[in-house]
Amino acid sequence: MRLVSLSSGSSGNCIYVGNDHTHILVDCGISGKKTEEGLNSVGLSLSDIDAILITHEHADHIGGLGVLARKAGVPIYATRGTFEGIRSTKSVGELDSSLFHPVEAELPFLIKDLEVDPMQISHDAREPVAYRFYENEKKAAIVTDLGTYDQRIVDALQGFDILFLEANHDINMLQVGRYPYPLKQRILGDKGHLSNEACGRLLARLLHDGIKYIELGHLSHENNLPELAYETVKLEVTISDNPYDGNDFPIYVAKRSEVSRVLEV
Repeated sequence: MRLVSLSSGSSGNCIYVGNDHTHILVDCGISGKKTEEGLNSVGLSLSDIDAILITHEHADHIGGLGVLARKAGVPIYATRGTFEGIRSTKSVGELDSSLFHPVEAELPFLIKDLEVDPMQISHDAREPVAYRFYENEKKAAIVTDLGTYDQRIVDALQGFDILFLEANHDINMLQVGRYPYPLKQRILGDKGHLSNEACGRLLARLLHDGIKYIELGHLSHENNLPELAYETVKLEVTISDNPYDGNDFPIYVAKRSEVSRVLEV
């Protein structure tokens, strides 16, 4: 199983997950052209894609969906609430309703030989989910746009080989930055985004000896820096009540507008 971030940040998100037989995109928040270029860079084309999974209807996750879906006719999987949000987003345009495949949180389904398990998350969207993927004993999860987490989330993310986790902002940068106060409060709230510190604390509860890759994503352009996210998450792991040090595992930071490394298990 492979995971590659084609773009991950506050301006656009699109992640590839797949293997030799099955090819999936999670979100389409970048242009169709950029999506195709990203796929080409890892030896794939748009015609290879079996499904598009949408986490929620915000523009940075569906900005390129309309063009891509109309061009390729790829099945789109999302919750019913997310589909309602997509339909009410004029910039997406008209989509063939036969492409829509509704999913429900905690009800797994198959796309060819990959099992997909949507997970309910806390974010200010209609019915947002994160996605977990299973191929035999291999497990990967993409968890962004997570305002907060609880024991349910911690339990649901145990034992994964690949974790793609949100490290959206540095709290101090956000607080002193130029965003208006209501937007700052939204980001910091329980339906907003995970800070670097919160991401590190969550990761500290998910680490295990067999984890292969950790990638930090959805970094804010205004309120974060890749180096700051990396160091803060490592520090939180080190000081948390667990047997691990922040240097014990490979931790990477996804690029905001470029293709990142291939993570393969």
